Amino acid sequence: MKMMVAGLMMAMVTAQAVAVPAKLPQGSELHTALAALGLKVNSVADSVVPGVQQVLTDKGLFFAANNGQFLIEGNIYDLKNKQLVNDSILQGVRKAGVSKLKDSSIEFKSKNEKYVVTVFTDTSCGYCRKLHNEMQTYLDKGITVRYLAFPRGGVPSETYSELQSIWCADDKQQAMNQAKAGRKIAPAQCSNNVAEQYETGQSFGISGTPAIVLPDGTLIPGYQPAEALVATLANLAK
Repeated sequence: MKMMVAGLMMAMVTAQAVAVPAKLPQGSELHTALAALGLKVNSVADSVVPGVQQVLTDKGLFFAANNGQFLIEGNIYDLKNKQLVNDSILQGVRKAGVSKLKDSSIEFKSKNEKYVVTVFTDTSCGYCRKLHNEMQTYLDKGITVRYLAFPRGGVPSETYSELQSIWCADDKQQAMNQAKAGRKIAPAQCSNNVAEQYETGQSFGISGTPAIVLPDGTLIPGYQPAEALVATLANLAK
């Protein structure tokens, strides 16, 4: 995960840590310290690493030293158990997050549904269009696709406005088809949660599209052909 936060580049775990202007990681002091970096704290808990806490924010997962001096951005690997700690933390968060947004997704439902995936998408992304152009292949293989909005340009932006128009269209699927084909869609406004979907994706650490969330909360960053995706889903279901 790479990002700029309030003009400050934070390093990976394997590189260096960045000092945070706080002495205690608990409660309001940590919230205040991270707010100064443009981060909103959603939750704080002890991590599996002694002396380090896991901090879920609106911009993804970070780790903070218990003395409050250091904030760490990046991946932590558990060499003994051979797993990425970040994924084990975020898996349940992603699963709950996409479940909460299920009713506001734009669903392309397989007639022979075996699996359901959630895809964070935008309209200008080349691989998002490639995935959408192959939608029938996914559906034929029993994969239902639920789209959530992730305007890469942020809020507000041109893609944000276009995604709003899709979510406000009378026929959302058709509007999505038109946009993914590069055609103009009619501007539309309504009460919608495109911004909430985008913010939820950011809280998962998503920074690009497409981003595919599997039923167990596993994240696949980027395009996956239907054949590879169905193999992954079948293995997951075992």
